[in-house]
Amino acid sequence: MRNVSQRLESLIGRLICFRSGNNRPRIVRTVRMAFAGTNVSLSQPDITQKLTERIDDLKQRIAAWGKRIRRYTERSTRFNQNRLFQSDQKRLYESLERPMVSGTGPAPNQADTVAFWRGLWSEPVNHSEGPWTEVVASQCAGITPMDPVIITPDDVAEAVRRAPNWKSPGLDGLHHYWLKGFMGNFTVMAALYFSWQP
Repeated sequence: MRNVSQRLESLIGRLICFRSGNNRPRIVRTVRMAFAGTNVSLSQPDITQKLTERIDDLKQRIAAWGKRIRRYTERSTRFNQNRLFQSDQKRLYESLERPMVSGTGPAPNQADTVAFWRGLWSEPVNHSEGPWTEVVASQCAGITPMDPVIITPDDVAEAVRRAPNWKSPGLDGLHHYWLKGFMGNFTVMAALYFSWQP
């Protein structure tokens, strides 16, 4: 398909050359081939208009071929990703990850970095608190706070039991398969979840 688009672009270039006055034999031969099968001769008085119409027609064909190629590529990518999801999800997620881009420039100076962030976080900020904040505070005063959520080792075991084994792991790099096997860690995990609550 891409070869067809390249040939059409080459033909458009030669038609534009002929329209601008280039009458070399090779160009004339290409123009005659472009109008083959039509009743257009190069000696007609309105040949410039016919050339413009033919160029526009070829440009529309190129656009149509481009859309067809794009649709085919997108469909092929979707098909391959769906098939890979069924067979090897880990490879699919790895292929979807963006490559790590490391900076090639010099590293920033530590003193400049500390001064920059200290300038942002150490300066006192005066917020303009309008009367609406008092209205919201008075409306929320009657709301009873939610009871603290207590996560037990049984809750952790139930959550881990329903998790798929070999889905892409999180930041810790640990698959659910291994979490299911180490049941002694459920108490520690429940305590960690409970300690993170405000």
